[in-house]
Amino acid sequence: MFLLPKVLSKAIRKGRLTLIAPDGGQHVFGGAEPGPEVTIKVHDPSFDWKIALNPELRAAEAYMDGILTVEDGPEGGTAWDLLEIFFINKREFDLSPGQIAMKKREKAIRRFLQHNPLTRSRENVAHHYDLGNAFYRKWLDGDMQYSCAYYPNGDESLEEAQLLKKRHLVAKLNVRPEHEVLDIGCGWGGLGLYIAAVTGARVTGVTLSEEQLAIARARAEAAGLADRCTFELIDYREVEGRFDRIISVGMLEHVGINHLQEYFIKVRDRLKPEGLAMIHSISTKAPPGITGPFLRKYIFPGGYAPSGSEAMLSIERSGLWMLDAEVWRVHYADTLREWRMRFMDVREEVVGDYDMRFARMWEFYLGACEGAFRYGASNVMQWLLARERDAAPLHRDWIGEEEARLARLEAETNAPARIAAATRAAFGEAPEGPGAEAEAREAS
Repeated sequence: MFLLPKVLSKAIRKGRLTLIAPDGGQHVFGGAEPGPEVTIKVHDPSFDWKIALNPELRAAEAYMDGILTVEDGPEGGTAWDLLEIFFINKREFDLSPGQIAMKKREKAIRRFLQHNPLTRSRENVAHHYDLGNAFYRKWLDGDMQYSCAYYPNGDESLEEAQLLKKRHLVAKLNVRPEHEVLDIGCGWGGLGLYIAAVTGARVTGVTLSEEQLAIARARAEAAGLADRCTFELIDYREVEGRFDRIISVGMLEHVGINHLQEYFIKVRDRLKPEGLAMIHSISTKAPPGITGPFLRKYIFPGGYAPSGSEAMLSIERSGLWMLDAEVWRVHYADTLREWRMRFMDVREEVVGDYDMRFARMWEFYLGACEGAFRYGASNVMQWLLARERDAAPLHRDWIGEEEARLARLEAETNAPARIAAATRAAFGEAPEGPGAEAEAREAS
């Protein structure tokens, strides 16, 4: 091997990486600064030149195919062991000729890659979200929240952090029982059900995933909320009517750079004059960039997390007022770590349900995203938008006050437990805990 050792010798500064070549020879890199100690093995000599053509993609594919294996590391030899030492040395890797050429090439065609008309959007959503509800049920929290959780103290469980996320987002919208709420990209319906059960408002959730739609509707029926919380299989661009509140969590990343302004104009047009919109999206502290080739090819085709400047420009052009903005930094890294650890607990089940390559792909995906949020430039942005400048109070104290009110309503309505029981019923699972019999009666 020649090319890979040359790249690694320049890039690895923190930690120590041992490379075992196909012929059994060993190369050791780094050690100048503290960091993880990792051993990898390459099983195919051709990987030496293939990785130079597109480092990010070829490394991921090599792990998926078993051409590159992690023999040892802090976690005993997982994708995270490899990814962590990569991310803490990422600046040096980014300076490699292959990586520079790849990014230059993909920036030149990024608008073509992110063209998302209606038909392609449906295909892209199905690629990721229609893998089967049972797959996501294995490792997400009980409410099936597939977006960044909120860890204000840092010691919350995943379930607690996801509840706090919902409470925080809904608090910013100041939802009241008389309000009509639109949830763009409703997922499995957890946020919409929370809004309906806790605030009494009417919610319309829209998704392009048939798998998610089936569970969302089943949950609403089982929770006795079908009259207040409905879900539709429709693109956000096809929604009609006006709403008092709009919420969109983890949806902007699927819009594509070509459609950002169209998205915010649609949000504006669907808002009533005094309405509020809460947009929660992955973003970055870096300038506009690209979606990595691995994520684009295997995980989120057509996806792109807009930079703050790109989102702001589209908001400005839409004519909407930005009433509040908040940056979440390591919250998603902690969320992804929880997902990754839970995924690793059921990894063998995933292999049985799909295959080894699929399981390795998802292990690599969750680890790569955790690295981007823990060591890279990725973050999460929340924008509170309105058609009128005075649609929300002129201070931020009301957000904390509203969170406290929602917490009281959660206790009074028993909404979290009620929704949890409905979720288990929707998945055909047995009730849990000492109140299992009562839960079964309530869910039926």
